[in-house]
Amino acid sequence: MEDHLKLEKEVTRRSFLKMMGGLGLSGLALTLAGCENNTAVNAGGDGWLPQQYQIAGTWPAQVRGRVPIEASNPSIVRDDQKCVLCGQCLEICRNTQTVYGHYGFPLINDIVCINCGQCSLWCPTGAIAERDDTEKVLQALQDPDKYVVVQTAPATRVALGEEFGLPPGSWVMGQQVAALRRLGFKQVFDTNFTADLTIMEEATELIKRVKGELKKPLPQFTSCSPGWVKFCEYFYPDLFPNMSSCKSPQQMMGALVKTYFAKTKNIDPEKIYSVAIMPCTAKKFEAQRPEMNDSGHYWKKQSLQDVDAVLTTRELARLLKRKGIDLNSLPEESYDPLLGKSTGGAIIFGATGGVMEAAVRTAYFFITQQEPPAQLLSLTPVRGLSGVKEAAVDIPGVGTVRVAICHGMGNGRQVLEAVRRGEAPWHFVEFMSCPGGCQSGGGQPRTSVPPSDEVRQKRMASLYSADVRMEWRESHENSEVLALYQNFLGHPMSELAEELLHTDYVDRGKSFKQLASEELPDKV
Repeated sequence: MEDHLKLEKEVTRRSFLKMMGGLGLSGLALTLAGCENNTAVNAGGDGWLPQQYQIAGTWPAQVRGRVPIEASNPSIVRDDQKCVLCGQCLEICRNTQTVYGHYGFPLINDIVCINCGQCSLWCPTGAIAERDDTEKVLQALQDPDKYVVVQTAPATRVALGEEFGLPPGSWVMGQQVAALRRLGFKQVFDTNFTADLTIMEEATELIKRVKGELKKPLPQFTSCSPGWVKFCEYFYPDLFPNMSSCKSPQQMMGALVKTYFAKTKNIDPEKIYSVAIMPCTAKKFEAQRPEMNDSGHYWKKQSLQDVDAVLTTRELARLLKRKGIDLNSLPEESYDPLLGKSTGGAIIFGATGGVMEAAVRTAYFFITQQEPPAQLLSLTPVRGLSGVKEAAVDIPGVGTVRVAICHGMGNGRQVLEAVRRGEAPWHFVEFMSCPGGCQSGGGQPRTSVPPSDEVRQKRMASLYSADVRMEWRESHENSEVLALYQNFLGHPMSELAEELLHTDYVDRGKSFKQLASEELPDKV
């Protein structure tokens, strides 16, 4: 047997050498050696990669590269085995979000990333995804010493159904609540509650600025989107005075769960494990910011983190499937009381322009003590998918209040540059890092790649329809929010409200060399 293999090997080698000799490669080598002055021959040869012959590639699926992702990024990860270097992540990060390529080197602290996760939506192979924290949440649910609670953002209830075969925009709020209870969560809270609370605080802050009672400039910027907040920290830290100090609804809920709820229910806050279901990968980053532990300051227990874990809509869908929970077969159930009631103004937080529309409704009431007119309950100029939108609202006693809305940080740059130049006519500006707002966040189902406006419009339409159906449509009508102020906080922007519901920002502009306008990149 061994002799046979040896003979076969020798024959193969002999045949190969004979074949190569027949091709006349030795003569070819001599010919090439004598062609050193022939400029028609490129040093790299006629290979298929563009750099081998120094001209633009014509192969349809060109290798274009990818965005850098740090191993310690709390929001997104990349599976190198799935990455095909197609450059779609570069497309969204550089051209739409204006992050990649908009900073100079060297990088001092870490790789610049606003954690928005839009690259994960645009990635055609699924190579980029959210950092999966489902196992961490499962371990908490199985721990008898933990009291595990959960909150859900407005945009999840119009997208989760897509993971279970339902059309985009399907309303699954009640089924989502039921599913979370079957996973074992002790309490299911609605982030819409603290969206209403955000409006109470933010509208109060705006009125104080307009009246000159708060020595901060106009326009006031919203602060709900953690991707936008980090973008401002990187590129526009000089505009921090314009930023509202309000935390996002997620973080307000986290602080209240371990203070107000714990105190009311007589639960040890150190036993509470607080989970958030979000459409947004940047919420993972936000939850672990060192500033977000005010419940710990309240109890003088520094180890407390306001929100312990964040799962995206996609992660929740995977978790339900893993546990054999069929969303479509579940009955509709309601959120738990105390932190579970909300208004239509909170629901539309999930759409671009929604925060602004809700704020205008309540600001009008605070200033005039009258219900807002019907047109303010459907403020059409702030709706839709235009990159930058503007509206003017006449409020008796104040005059015309001018507002602007932008989504996608490339659009945000236009507004921010106008503010820097002193050419901003607005009083209030809403920023959302993701195109379309939270309903198209980086953690939402990947119904299409890249996400289509048709999908966005259906999700938005579902949110606006829910707003119309609500008993209360203005944040100041929420009876549970009013009870929170009466029994715990006192009033909007009270000392305790400032401690638990407001925050400061970090200047990240020194993390890299800031580029001049002429150094900024052209589109890829």
